[in-house]
This record gives sequence, structure tokens and C-alpha cells, in this order.
Amino acid sequence: MTTTDQTTTETHGVLLTDVAAAKVKSLLEQEGRDDLRLRVGVQPGGCSGLIYQLYFDERTLDGDLVRDFDGVGVVVDRMSAPYLGGATIDFADTIEKQGFTIDNPNAGGSCACGDSFS
Repeated sequence: MTTTDQTTTETHGVLLTDVAAAKVKSLLEQEGRDDLRLRVGVQPGGCSGLIYQLYFDERTLDGDLVRDFDGVGVVVDRMSAPYLGGATIDFADTIEKQGFTIDNPNAGGSCACGDSFS
């Protein structure tokens, strides 16, 4: 008799660059926390219709999709996943710009400030 393990973990299509993963690790070390994951999502708002959410979260919610990037857990809720499939999160640290950036191939348009998309 053969048994199979039916437990599977669903993942999402968001990518985290090595630079962004290193920055997330650095921020978590500064906070002294190893129980947090980077949560990425979208919600209605902004001048183009949807805005990105990017924050640390210790919760795991029903329907969350999780993917690991060199020890950094990235969580996307099931409702946001279709809007974020193929998106790449990077971190820029230049004289012109500092912070996390999201390159999303699903965005048909965005506002001038780049904080919202449609």
C-alpha cells in the first residue's frame, strides 16, 4: 500500500531581487525580529485605481500564498495574487531614489507619482 502526502504549499508569482532580500533581512535584524514576513498586496485607492501595500507582518491568514527568497518570506493574499503575478520587488539606494520599487507587468497604467496603478 502506497500513501502520498497531499499537503502542498501554494506560492505566488512575485519575485524579490537579491538586493531587496538583503535590505529586508537588514531591516528585520535592526528590529531584532525573525518572526516577520514581507507582505505584499493591492487595495483600491490612489488616482489610478489600485495602490500597493508593502509591510512586515507576523500573521498568516487563510488563503495566503507564501514564497521564500533566501530566508525572506514573502506573503501575498489570494485576492492580490492575480494583480501581482510576475511583479518584481527591488530596492533602490541612489541619490535620486531610495526605497522599494515594484515593477509590475500587469499594470496597464500608473499615476505620475507611481504609487498607484490600473
